[in-house]
Amino acid sequence: MPHLTLRVSPGGPLLDILVGVSQAREEALKKASQPVPPLVKGLALVDTGASCSCMDPSIFSSLGLTPTGSVLVYTPSTGTTPHNADQYDVSLLIPLVVPISRRFSSLPVTASNLAHYGFQALIGRDILMTGLLIYDGQAEIFTLAL
Repeated sequence: MPHLTLRVSPGGPLLDILVGVSQAREEALKKASQPVPPLVKGLALVDTGASCSCMDPSIFSSLGLTPTGSVLVYTPSTGTTPHNADQYDVSLLIPLVVPISRRFSSLPVTASNLAHYGFQALIGRDILMTGLLIYDGQAEIFTLAL
């Protein structure tokens, strides 16, 4: 299984990602002879506490996307009171061992203001459940296999 092993940074287990429009959106744009926005580079935190993956709204703006719906989100700070968050469909590439990347061609992600934390996305359990995550705190490394 292709994988990557990275050092755990002071900000946690961070990795580079590439985000694009969903496969369905790309096909619709091509059919309409419209340009497909280029992939957006971002930094993502691997977060086993997040049930779904989240991205900063700046990514959606860069891709010219509009919400496909909304979901109720529970966070430690909101307790038992959820808040509504917009949801978007994107494609996500996680570069593993060169030249291999894992591509999720249509992934629903939730909008969350993350940029002030120093990263643009959370890789949640919706992605992590498709692979293997090893977090070695003593060696300060993590391995993600997808």
